[in-house]
Amino acid sequence: MPPAPARRALRTARGTLALIVVTAAALSLAACSSVASALSEGSSDGSNPSATISTAAPAASGTALAALDTIPVKGRAPHTGYDRVGDFGEAWKDIDGNHCDTRDDVLSRDLLQVVKKGSCTVETGVLNDPYTGKTIDFQRGVQTSLLVQIDHVVPLSDAWETGAQQLTQQQRETMANDPLELLAVDGPTNSAKGDGDAATWLPPNRSYWCTYAAKQVSVKAAYHLWVTQAEHDALERILGGCPSQQAWVSALAPTVGLG
Repeated sequence: MPPAPARRALRTARGTLALIVVTAAALSLAACSSVASALSEGSSDGSNPSATISTAAPAASGTALAALDTIPVKGRAPHTGYDRVGDFGEAWKDIDGNHCDTRDDVLSRDLLQVVKKGSCTVETGVLNDPYTGKTIDFQRGVQTSLLVQIDHVVPLSDAWETGAQQLTQQQRETMANDPLELLAVDGPTNSAKGDGDAATWLPPNRSYWCTYAAKQVSVKAAYHLWVTQAEHDALERILGGCPSQQAWVSALAPTVGLG
């Protein structure tokens, strides 16, 4: 048996070793707990990439989302002084010089089984209405023509309040007759739309929302208009569900200095 001093030294050494082991184990557990907490919640210094870095990719070039990113976000300008005919011209001009008015041009483009009187006047046709999904038989006449109307995709009143006041008369009249801005649709549905923007009105036919939003964005981009915050957010939500939806380019806007 070792002498008493040696036994006391041995007990002290064993106690110290046990304390070291216990302390190391506690530190290891604390470190594991800290890592787990950082992974689940995100560290307070932002060092957890999975918690702080967005994985959203930028909008692809040529898409409506990319075009939306170029449009300023502002509040509405005053409606004071708005005059539909005085500011945007008489409907419907022969804006492209083909000797047919714009309404007949749009009907010829959007209707099927078109029958014309002469080279321009659309007498009958069939519309697959994008706003409702209905099939409408069009027949020109006092009681029937209004069943199919030509919608300004960006309402002219909305355009006036989001930058068109700053355009020239020629630029506004070109916009009002631009085929990009015009669409043959169900008459009553167009009347219900009124001056609503994307934040307050969308077509009943949800399958057309992506195309509708892309057309509005394309027109506003082409004619250097802006969007309100609510309008921007609504367009972004719609187009976020179809990020590959392409924008359109106006063939007429560059002819009046808005390329």
